[in-house]
Parts: sequence; structure tokens; C-alpha cells
Amino acid sequence: MSARIRLALVGMGKIAHDQHLPAIAGNDDIELVATVSRHGEPVGGLPFFPNVEALAASGVAVDAVALCTPPQVRRAIAQFAIEQGWHVFLEKPPGATLAEVTALRDAATTRGVSLFASWHSRYADGVEPARSWLSGREVKRATITWREDVRVWHPGQDWIWEPGGFGVFDPGINALSIATRILPRPFFVETAELDVPSNRAAPIAARVAFRDTAGSAIAMDLDFRQEGPQHWDIEVETDAGTLLLAKGGSVLTIDGKEAVAHDAELHGEYPGLYRRFAEIVRAGESDVDVAPLRLVADAFLRGRHIAVEPFVE
Repeated sequence: MSARIRLALVGMGKIAHDQHLPAIAGNDDIELVATVSRHGEPVGGLPFFPNVEALAASGVAVDAVALCTPPQVRRAIAQFAIEQGWHVFLEKPPGATLAEVTALRDAATTRGVSLFASWHSRYADGVEPARSWLSGREVKRATITWREDVRVWHPGQDWIWEPGGFGVFDPGINALSIATRILPRPFFVETAELDVPSNRAAPIAARVAFRDTAGSAIAMDLDFRQEGPQHWDIEVETDAGTLLLAKGGSVLTIDGKEAVAHDAELHGEYPGLYRRFAEIVRAGESDVDVAPLRLVADAFLRGRHIAVEPFVE
């Protein structure tokens, strides 16, 4: 494919407006041709449809779709898109379950279209330098601290508290997408404690203990109740010093000396995602890494659920 990729954006919530629309507008390889949402209104005078079935019936020429819906409803939409021969960009998490994502990957392969399970935090400025620095070094331990105020970052998003909405693991999976990228060895869940509000179905906080294949411990602390300063940090102690990847992966320091600084707002990684999507579409490939989702699933499998006070927004 040499012409611009004609893309429809599906699910016009906060993330679509804040991140996807600007990233698409700044990408010369992609042309936004339509938007799809059960709610909202047209964008920039483009065709607007209530669902993907109406989009397919409309005759609007589409090469690809980016799905920004909640994960619980994404599989059926993605499956329909694949059947139309459209390439599919999946917002994170790529699905509500591992089985959904692997089935979509197989369907895309059979249909000959590209499927992209996007992990935006991997495109933060410090991630690849951190991966390079850790390569070949001995990891002694690591600590993941992801604490944010749900009222600030996810206002009114009731889906996040429903089964398949992940709760605090919605941002926590961003941390795991970075950790699985930068740490040199696979790691696995040993124990987990999940704090679940008595009026919700998904955790508001969690503590997870991992261990890698060499026996090094990795501790993760997630909390949606953080007030004041927010924390999105990964610290890795090695035989050659301590690496700190802070502010969601945008600032890298080694032994206290800043190696990479980035002054953009958190979650400014979407231009990189769309560059990658255009790349795999043109190459006729897919990019579907389920490692972060698998670790979240394992935390739920091995986790002890602890009832805590109700959460009222």
C-alpha cells in the first residue's frame, strides 16, 4: 500500500479526542475518513456513524480502523472489521481476555490484514534507552510504583470498574508493558493482593510480587487513590548501578544522573504508535504482544481479593 491509509476512528471518548485525533492529524501516512461512536458528534465535517456495521454499509472507503472502545466490547467490533478486510489498531488493553486477543490475531492472519496491539507507554522517550542500558546487566531487584488519582485520570469511566475493565490494572498494564520491554528476563506472578471496593467489581489497588527466571524479585504497587503527587516509576537495581524510569517512562536517570528528559505531558506517545501502525500495515505484518495482558490475567488468577470501603466518585 503506497497511498495514505484511510482510517476510521471507533469510540470517541476522552482518549480518542486527547490522543488519537492529534496523532492522526500529524501523520502523513494516515488519513482520517470517518468516526464511529454510539454518542457524540462528527469531527471536522467527516462522516459519522453509530456503529461499524453502518460504516461498512455506507460505501465510505476504509483501509483500517482504530478501536478506542472499552475492552469489554472490542472483540466483536475488531472481528467484524477484520472480516471487512480492514487493518485493526487496538487501544490498550487489546481485549478483555487473552483468548479474545489470540483469536483476533489468528483471524487477522487468516484474512491477511494487520493487527496492532498498541502499548503506548513503550513509546515514551526513556524506554528504549533503558532497555539498551539494562541489556547484559544483572538485575538484582526491581520496584514498580504506579499510583494515580482515578478521579483525575478516569472521570466518569464506569466501565473501568466492571468485569473486564481491569480497575487499577488499566494504568498498571502500562507499567507492565514497559517492564516486559526493558527487563532482560521473563518474570512471573508469585503472589498478589487485590483491594476491591465493596460496590465495585474491579480492584482500586493491588500489590503484586513477581520473580524472574534468575530468581530476582520484582515488586509492583498500584493504587487509584493517590492524591497529591502522582507516581509512574520503575526502579531497577543492577550490578552496575540503579536505573530509574520515571514519569511513565519519559525521564530516565542512572545513579541519580538524568539520561533522558522529556517535557511533554504524560501519555504523549501516540505519534509513535501511529508511525508503527503505518509501518506494519505497509509491511503486511502484525504486532500483537500479549505479555503485559498475560501478567495481569495471572495477577487475577493468583490474587487474593480483599474487600475494602466503597468507592464513590
